[in-house]
Amino acid sequence: MKPNPDADPYTPHSGDRRWSARHYELRLGYRVATNRLDATATVHGRAVEQLDRIVLDLHGLRVDRVDVDGTRATKVSTSTHKLTVTPAEPVAAGADFSVHVRYRGAPHPLRSPWGQIGWEELTDGVIVAAQPTGAPSWFPCNDRPDDKATYRIEITAETGYDVVANGDLLGRERGRAGTTWTWAVTEPMATYLATVQIGRYRTTALRRPSGDALPDVTVHHPADLAAAVRTDFGRVPDMLALYADVFGPYPFSSYGVVVTDDELEIPLEAHGLAVFGRNHVDGEHGTDRLIAHELAHQWFGNSVTAARWRDIWLHEGFACYAEWLWSEHRGGDSADTLADRYRDGLLAGPQDLVVADPGAADMFDDRVYKRGALALHAVRRTFGDTAFTTGLRAITAEHRHGSVAPTDVFAAFAAAAGVTELAVRRVTGPWLDEPGVPALPTGGSA
Repeated sequence: MKPNPDADPYTPHSGDRRWSARHYELRLGYRVATNRLDATATVHGRAVEQLDRIVLDLHGLRVDRVDVDGTRATKVSTSTHKLTVTPAEPVAAGADFSVHVRYRGAPHPLRSPWGQIGWEELTDGVIVAAQPTGAPSWFPCNDRPDDKATYRIEITAETGYDVVANGDLLGRERGRAGTTWTWAVTEPMATYLATVQIGRYRTTALRRPSGDALPDVTVHHPADLAAAVRTDFGRVPDMLALYADVFGPYPFSSYGVVVTDDELEIPLEAHGLAVFGRNHVDGEHGTDRLIAHELAHQWFGNSVTAARWRDIWLHEGFACYAEWLWSEHRGGDSADTLADRYRDGLLAGPQDLVVADPGAADMFDDRVYKRGALALHAVRRTFGDTAFTTGLRAITAEHRHGSVAPTDVFAAFAAAAGVTELAVRRVTGPWLDEPGVPALPTGGSA
């Protein structure tokens, strides 16, 4: 299938700008033992222009029936990445509509330039790590980071497994087919952040964070890791308090952590959740940096989400800088020390990447993370702590549960510092728009 000319050039086969999703209702029946999925999805959307066809992203699953607004579709076709539906009557521009899809199969991760992404079997369970384009591995959707919607996710799995998804747990009911878990996401969420985690887990509630606006924190983990989990994640309430002070109010109603029984290459964030592997838990705070990073994504990435994948530094640069803030807060290395250290590391490596447009293959390159964080540190050094924090809080408030572009970030810092946006761009430009490694500013307070 030819790429959509209006699509994000980093993910040209994903998403459709002719319509926007409003709400997803997903009902999944899943058998862990056989990797069998029988599901329905009702996608509530709004047409941006008249729709003679409705195109959704879906990969590797068989579609049995599609209805549009309660009427069976005239034609349904599937290709490698797409489900194309012809409704009985065109959907008028500006009109709301619903697409009900009954589908099934053996879900599996998608091959991509960034590795295997999406629904993936564990040794005894499931992990869904969909960034950036893995959501269609388990449900039909409009797979764009800027197309956020609310969700209701109902999953039935064999009794004996815990099922964790995004949002709030509405209920758990045991029946003949297994145990059904129902989760609801009431804030707009990007498709790549939707997740299902299935395993034989125990649940530990961490101590209540100090502060009325801070959420409860729960950790879902293998039974034998209970003591180590309490130690390693015991500082999350303090991290929440720090980030709420610096970034603004926590954007969701709860925060959960899943620790899989398998080892994972890297942790990952999801809306209201973070997922770690057994190898990230040692009972000695050995992964505090990673825990801080994934938590910070709740503000930068999950609530405030880049509209285009080329701007991924708006997620990763901010989360990387949050690691430095936590280190500084705990009396470890200061942000100044860490900035100098990572700048030296960049000087020792190749200088051929432009963070503002790294290219699809390199958008998760570690230099995007570190250079993005260094751009933020340059802003902090130049304009001072007060303006820096005021700017951060403005970004999370003005774009809460929405999309953001670099210009929004520059404007927020400019307003906080009482300078022009051009003045902020002069500070960030050498880190974001050029491949060389500049010197850090010496002015301001950090």
